[in-house]
Order: sequence, then structure tokens, then C-alpha cells
Amino acid sequence: MAGDVLIAISTSGKSPNVLKAAERAREMDCKTIALTGVSGEPLASHCDLAIVVPAGRTSRVQEAHITIGHLWCEMVDRLMAG
Repeated sequence: MAGDVLIAISTSGKSPNVLKAAERAREMDCKTIALTGVSGEPLASHCDLAIVVPAGRTSRVQEAHITIGHLWCEMVDRLMAG
């Protein structure tokens, strides 16, 4: 829905189901954020913001995605605590 945010995670940036979710979210006027690996395409082009981990190794990309997720949670916790 409008005002919501979709975080689309695909190491390759090519996962068909994630691409479809990003396309549908944009149709619904959601903001979209991509978390991808080295090239990020085509997912990066389908999202409002793309965070592309500059690594080709799946394990490194996924480790970075986990770290990013934890950082986001920490940021939200701090904002909510005031």
C-alpha cells in the first residue's frame, strides 16, 4: 500500500519472484529498496533505492545483507527510544 516499504533481497538481483514482488509493490505505490550483490541488475533498476554489495561471492553478499538488516533494526530501536 502507499506509504509502505518493500525490502527486496536477491544476491544475484535476478530472482524472478523477488522481481515480481518489486514490480507489484511499485504498482501499489510502495517505496522499494533492493539489497543485491555485485551487479544488482535487473532488481536495482526496479527499485527506488539499491544497496549493492560489491562482491561476487554469495556468502559475502549475504553476510553484508545480514549486517545491513541488523543496522537498520538498531537505527529503528534508537529512533523509537527517542
